[in-house]
Amino acid sequence: MRLSLFNELIENGLLNEDQLNECQEEERSTGKALDKVLREKGYVTEAALLDALSKRLHIPFIEDLTDFEVPAQFVEHVPPQFARTYNLVAVGEAPGILHVATCDPLDVQPMDDLAALVGMVIEPMLAPRAEITALINRAFQKSSADVDELLEGLDDDDLIGIAAEIDETEDVLDIANKAPIIKLMNTIMFEALKIRASDIHLQPFSDRLQVRYRIDGILYDSKVIPKKIQDALISRVKVMGKMDIAERRLPQDGRTSLKIGDGDVDVRISSVPTSHGERIVFRLLDKSARLYQLTEIGLDERNHEILGKLISSSHGILLVTGPTGSGKTTTLYAGLDEMNSLETNIITIEDPIEYNLDSISQIQVSNKKGLTFASGLRSLMRQDPDVMMVGEIRDEETAAIAVQASNTGHLVFSTLHTNDSAGAVTRLIDLGVEPYLVSSSLIGVVAQRLVRVICHRCKTSYVPEESELKSVGLTRDELTDGLLFRGNGCDNCLGRGYYDRTAIYEILTINETIRDQIIARTSASVIKQVAVESGHLRTLRMDGAKKVAQGITTTDEVFRVTQMDIF
Repeated sequence: MRLSLFNELIENGLLNEDQLNECQEEERSTGKALDKVLREKGYVTEAALLDALSKRLHIPFIEDLTDFEVPAQFVEHVPPQFARTYNLVAVGEAPGILHVATCDPLDVQPMDDLAALVGMVIEPMLAPRAEITALINRAFQKSSADVDELLEGLDDDDLIGIAAEIDETEDVLDIANKAPIIKLMNTIMFEALKIRASDIHLQPFSDRLQVRYRIDGILYDSKVIPKKIQDALISRVKVMGKMDIAERRLPQDGRTSLKIGDGDVDVRISSVPTSHGERIVFRLLDKSARLYQLTEIGLDERNHEILGKLISSSHGILLVTGPTGSGKTTTLYAGLDEMNSLETNIITIEDPIEYNLDSISQIQVSNKKGLTFASGLRSLMRQDPDVMMVGEIRDEETAAIAVQASNTGHLVFSTLHTNDSAGAVTRLIDLGVEPYLVSSSLIGVVAQRLVRVICHRCKTSYVPEESELKSVGLTRDELTDGLLFRGNGCDNCLGRGYYDRTAIYEILTINETIRDQIIARTSASVIKQVAVESGHLRTLRMDGAKKVAQGITTTDEVFRVTQMDIF
């Protein structure tokens, strides 16, 4: 049956004879299972393999275990380490029968051991390894017992020299035969990726090391790590990021890559010394994250039309502004993808490259090697580009070259850190660009913020007070049936009432009136007031209010990320 399965993969064009022979040779030399070798080499995806096994063995294949609950019988009688080692988790039960998800149905011994543990007949089902691990974590992470179990058997002697060399790309799902510290770190990483965290914080206190996750822009406490484990865990992090383990008094930066199933994640690591030990922050960049289209990032019909006209301009500078983590790069990439064609030469210079775009040349900034935004942009000018994207305008030199590029017939996209759209105009002047050059080169500024979206599973309506409507600039007539919406909290959104994020926008197009204001060195607040009064600008709070009325987000979210409009 085993060989016929792999022959079937060959017949379906998912594998070829040479690849199978190569993997069989590695199976004989290393003792690894053939299906694992195939996955590690990337010849067959886990999904394709499980689908083939499902058809061959007539076992149901479940791609997503998000909505499944683990029966109490499994949690009470099965040690977490057993479940993790063999990638087994119960997903349902019937009288005398336990339905168990596995990603390795050909290994029957663990199934027999599980049947003895729970005293029930085991009926297997297939599911991806990442989904099984996530469900195991949800079932067993009710308390700090999860951390205790991962650190079980760790002696004080083991904490000396704990940081062993790791593979070039660590698979965070592979914890079965790892040292306790590595198991713990991999579990923290995997949990963060599964709950869509953008950052992981390891924050030391006098009596503990607190793990915190940033989800949809908000920090939440998670696991508590014993203080005695702190140094060993931080050493492990430094090994992952190729940092200096011995240096504890100075800030350090590192990078690594992680595997999660078939996907890859880039990780940027930062450490700083504090009074209670080193504080670590990870920024997670999922390489497999899909590229968003302009229609998917929160632009309504009016703003989509305005932005569409701006990105189809023949030349000029288009700036996207907002604080760190407000989705600026995502918006720029969506615009680049919209205009990506064989007739257009698009080149970007970024730090870091967050998405990989087909047929677009992307350059990574390297300050150590002398490749800065300014020097890179100057080189791009000689590459005959139609469109250039500069990750960020940080200094006078970069701003001057961007202006020069736009005035010689190029379309330049970039980001800037300002509070609103009009502030970008005065920021360029502050950087040393002459007002007449700003007015002639700048075609538009997009200011944006990210707001959390109400969870669709626990979304409920309510009748708002007049004071709430007035504070956000809405009238009851603008609402559907006079109602607003909010989330009550459920398992899907981890009790928060919000799931995922969308953007609110403020798009300033540079017309003749605004150009006159720029040349006259008018303040940002006056430029904004003129644009709003003429009907050319809808502020961030106005766009947020519209999304509140549509039931997408809440007034609290809009207040959290925007300021009151004062003209």
